[in-house]
Amino acid sequence: MDVTQNLSFIHLIQNASVLVQLVMGLLLLVSLMSWWFIFLKMFTVRQAVKQSEEFEESFWNNDDLNRLYQNTSVMRGDSGSMGRIFAAGFTEFLKLKKKHGMDNNAVMDGTRRAMRATYQREMDILESHLAFLATVGSVSPYVGLFGTVWGIMNAFRGLANVGQATLAHVAPGIAEALIATAMGLFAAIPAVVAYNRYSHDITRLASRFEIFMEEFSNVLQRQP
Repeated sequence: MDVTQNLSFIHLIQNASVLVQLVMGLLLLVSLMSWWFIFLKMFTVRQAVKQSEEFEESFWNNDDLNRLYQNTSVMRGDSGSMGRIFAAGFTEFLKLKKKHGMDNNAVMDGTRRAMRATYQREMDILESHLAFLATVGSVSPYVGLFGTVWGIMNAFRGLANVGQATLAHVAPGIAEALIATAMGLFAAIPAVVAYNRYSHDITRLASRFEIFMEEFSNVLQRQP
């Protein structure tokens, strides 16, 4: 009965060495931050996909670019990344068109540069926190393994003061050490899955933005 009580999860954490407790605390903090960014990124990516679909539909169903530009400028915060790319490109297009002596190629080059700059800013926002998830996914198992190795070292070192070593003597120390590995995997696995999923989704969005910029450039080239 005493062995069962000593192997309870809370009891093992409470009786772990200070270094192992610090490792567990660090992994718990990292795991909580990771889950926060996972849910934050989930809503961000979903909203970006939805806004892009809505703007693309508005763009291809609207023959008046000036009206679409005005609507996008009014609701700039809700137009999504693609809407902001459109607004930046059309703003630069109108500005360059008013200048005398500029040929169509120069106008289109300036328009593409404006869209590309906005595109990079939008991608930076979408890719934020992905590096943190990648770091958690790659480093957490090793941090947990470090805590496990240290705990097992303490467990076997404690056997030096015992005349006859039994499973009851070594089991609590090994169990508390293995908790660190389990916590490392608990922090790493969701982070890796989320990183791969969101990287794939953001890559698809980036491709979608680039295709839109090319299509929009072709539309602008046909403008009088």
